[in-house]
Amino acid sequence: MINWDLSLEEEVLVGKIAEKAIKQVKLIYPKISKLDLIMNIVAVHNENGKLRLEDWLNADDQNFFHDIFGIMRHIDKETGKLKNFFEPRFTDYEIL
Repeated sequence: MINWDLSLEEEVLVGKIAEKAIKQVKLIYPKISKLDLIMNIVAVHNENGKLRLEDWLNADDQNFFHDIFGIMRHIDKETGKLKNFFEPRFTDYEIL
């Protein structure tokens, strides 16, 4: 079962990441909602090793969207785990 718990600071950052991403994501995934993005980010954050959320939010577009679209493409919706050896650039490897 996916762990959906976040600190208040993490909630704010995840919301900002989803807000920043939603317009571009909808170009490729037109039926996606902001809530879908939030759930994908939280699942990856809690089930694969913590993400450096603030660094990710402040990243240039190329690196920012690498992780967004990689997560969209490689997440297992049942477990929150990433498949196909995809690793976000903003993973905190010390926690993994």
